[in-house]
Amino acid sequence: MAGSRLQGKEVIFLAYQSLGTAFAALSISPIYVYKVTFSGKLRDYQTEDVVFGVCSLIFWTLTLVTLLKYAIIMLTADDNGEGGTFALYSLLCRHGKFGLLPNYQTADEEISTYGNAKISLRSTPSSRFRGSIDRLKRRKTLLLLLVLFGASLGMTFGALAPAISVLSSIEGVQAQVTSLHKGSVIAIASVVLIGLFVLQHRGTYRAAFVFAPIMILWSLSIAALGIYNIIVWNPNVYKALSPYFIIEFFRHTGPDGWISLGGVLLCITGTEVMFEDLGYFSAASVRIAFFCVTYPCLVLQYLGQAAFLSKNFTAFPMSFYASIPDPLFWPFFAMAVLAAIVASETAISAACSFVNQSHALGCFPRVKILHTSRWIKGRIYVPELNWVLMILCLAVAIGFRDTNHIAYAFAFAWILKAFVTTWLMSLAIHYVWHKNLAFTISFFLLFGSIETIYFSSACVKIPKGAWVPLFLSSLFMFVMYIWHYATRKKYKIDLQNKVPMKWILTLGPTLGVLRVPGIGLFYTELATGIPATFANFLSNLPAFYQVAVFVCVKTIPVPHVPHKERYLIGRIGPKSYRLYRCVVRNGYKDVHRKDDDLENDLIMSIAEFIQLEAEGCGTLDGSMDGWMAVVRTSEKFGTRLAVSESDDPIISHSSSFSDSMGCSCSKSAALLKLQSIYVKESSHLTLHRGRIYRFQLLETKFKNPQVKEELLHLVEAQQAGVTYVMGHSQVRARSNSSFLKKFAINGVYSFLSENCRSPSVALNIPQVCLIEVGMKYHVV
Repeated sequence: MAGSRLQGKEVIFLAYQSLGTAFAALSISPIYVYKVTFSGKLRDYQTEDVVFGVCSLIFWTLTLVTLLKYAIIMLTADDNGEGGTFALYSLLCRHGKFGLLPNYQTADEEISTYGNAKISLRSTPSSRFRGSIDRLKRRKTLLLLLVLFGASLGMTFGALAPAISVLSSIEGVQAQVTSLHKGSVIAIASVVLIGLFVLQHRGTYRAAFVFAPIMILWSLSIAALGIYNIIVWNPNVYKALSPYFIIEFFRHTGPDGWISLGGVLLCITGTEVMFEDLGYFSAASVRIAFFCVTYPCLVLQYLGQAAFLSKNFTAFPMSFYASIPDPLFWPFFAMAVLAAIVASETAISAACSFVNQSHALGCFPRVKILHTSRWIKGRIYVPELNWVLMILCLAVAIGFRDTNHIAYAFAFAWILKAFVTTWLMSLAIHYVWHKNLAFTISFFLLFGSIETIYFSSACVKIPKGAWVPLFLSSLFMFVMYIWHYATRKKYKIDLQNKVPMKWILTLGPTLGVLRVPGIGLFYTELATGIPATFANFLSNLPAFYQVAVFVCVKTIPVPHVPHKERYLIGRIGPKSYRLYRCVVRNGYKDVHRKDDDLENDLIMSIAEFIQLEAEGCGTLDGSMDGWMAVVRTSEKFGTRLAVSESDDPIISHSSSFSDSMGCSCSKSAALLKLQSIYVKESSHLTLHRGRIYRFQLLETKFKNPQVKEELLHLVEAQQAGVTYVMGHSQVRARSNSSFLKKFAINGVYSFLSENCRSPSVALNIPQVCLIEVGMKYHVV
């Protein structure tokens, strides 16, 4: 939704959609909040004032944290319409230069979604707090660890949220069927959880269009139930909205009341989703949905449940289900299960989104990432993570066999995530918004003190289940940081071992080998310079392709890069060398789709670059990397070459190959032989890539005949075939490295790199066109 002004109807429609995803986890919490809060010694304080005190705590926590912090303040801290942990980190990377992403180029700041970072840095007021931030900036690793810890907690939610939601909703059947044992409830919940994860890709997402109706019906139903309980049991419950009852609550309960805050904290678990899912909707639509539906419905439900409990103290274990009138029990039970499934699906999808963003920033092993939903934008499915979360979720549900312990773990994970958000937001307020010191400290002290109180209470529950999210998130963060550390070390080694341009120039236009027809796409992590793998390739093979393109796929700290600004094209060395460079720039929320055709986009972009260069937009020849351009922004883009799609690869390639140059008789024997081989392989390529394109030079008058010659050369090379050359790396720690580093690199990273998806699979490169060059790295 970034960068677009929405009409009133569009905002309302997005608000309707957000009710099915952004508030699902928050809306399911009334099932277990009072149950967990009164599960300990607080049950001994069976007085109306204590119940009203808990209700007052829930109301003001919901108001201050969910409404004020997130709905009002946090939703304004968007990154081109995107929200979440990585959005805040991206803003800090651009405005405060906190990032550790390699391959930074000044041209990246010219992307329309990048923002005016240079002016922002100069205009930031100096202060003592600014100096402390600058010292933190020099410790970029600490900030990255904080962000990775927040992302790891988001992945942990994918295991805890389904367990607590599904198990709490299903165990309510015991209020009606008293003969049902806990083991049977857990068995039923386990079947539902397994079905949820198994159908995550092929089942649940197909019903995504009913998520919003289910959650709207659920929200309105619990609000109606709250109103009913208020009228029937205690109309004076509205007095619980006064903070006076909070004081009375702690005066009567003392330390037992403080310990029970871990249960009260559950009323705001799921709040983070409204900020994380901001990019799928808009700030206005999320606020409308929250203010008009979710917030009032939750307040009415918590008031109604408090009214019921104030007159029925024995109903604490099943307070929500006990407050339902008997004729409506089974409809409410069915809605609760459906709402729990929706909340679980959104938690799993959010965990997959964290993996996608972490992978884009080079902090997660390569995994398969799929778009699943036609109805809801941004639904991500990661098969590997899905099965890991299923195992963890079942282990939590079956291992604890108690919703209270799972609730303690869920609450502890959320308060840790809230701490991460508060820290990042405080930095963003100063560095991105440029607010004064008083505003920054006020935000941090207000919400940091609230979260500290809840955190201190949640820490008491660490032995009773809260250790689970701490262990899982630490494990996830450890893996992510090791992957990022090894990847960054590999990049630094590549940077230090770049091939000198003088050596390339001494080889001449032939590069010291036979130049054969075709295009060689040489993938490298470097955005500048010649990688050492290229020299290794030339020294081991006696031939190379007539056109060579060094392709660097990198991520920049923006959520999305417009397609017309994605490709940065340049030239390496003199024109006669036919060496080009292409930097493919992606945002951290961009996902490589199967229908993306990088090969043809590159050819079209190089053709445009050749013409722009001839028109005097940059340097012509040089011994170093020359001028680079974002060619798709040109008004003349696509007017140099004509491209047509063909479903028959043999006909397409045989005809286009003979027509493209207009003088097929001049082809060498080697070229004709390569053509016949390529035509035979075309049918196999079609299975991988789905379609074959035919390029042809348009009848355009060229002022410079060398431009036409170079374009014809490019078309001929494309028709001869495209080959992908990638480095196959092996990373090892040096013999003098510490034991911990050897364990991390030789053990953990090597295991992950050998068992994750290869780069060629992640980029949808057909194996028949792939050449791998082995490289071994020794990192310190």
